[in-house]
Amino acid sequence: MTLSPEQITRHLRRANAVAERAVGMGRHPFGALLVAPDGETVLAEQGNIDTVNHAESTLARTAAANYPGAYLAHCTLVTTFEPCAMCAGTIYWAGIGRVLYGADETALRALTGNHPENPTLDLPCRTVFASGQRSTEVLGPVPAVHGEITALHRKFWR
Repeated sequence: MTLSPEQITRHLRRANAVAERAVGMGRHPFGALLVAPDGETVLAEQGNIDTVNHAESTLARTAAANYPGAYLAHCTLVTTFEPCAMCAGTIYWAGIGRVLYGADETALRALTGNHPENPTLDLPCRTVFASGQRSTEVLGPVPAVHGEITALHRKFWR
């Protein structure tokens, strides 16, 4: 199923709201959703927990524990920022078929600099996924929501 521009924007805004809730709990501003094959139903939401339990990897592990691989292959993991190498690997192993992100890793690096709590890896998720034997579709970055997503981080990382 192809996501419409309206669905893409709506899901990314919801993921950003999850990221805002994570900040309210004293965590880093990252949020993720798992969207069902219908492109509408949100099966799960996850905010960032800590530096090794990112929103995307935690959500992917939960999804793998609760849904069969054949189903996840048709789901979309929606996330505010491009998944890091750890998260991309976890998404791959969970068998989630599509990733949608709002802003890329280079934009995050520009916002965080060399922050000790977020030493970004310069390894695009497309490179990680292309190294596997299973196809993972990647959509992003999405210019329509870039400003909204980066605004939360600009405020958080200063």
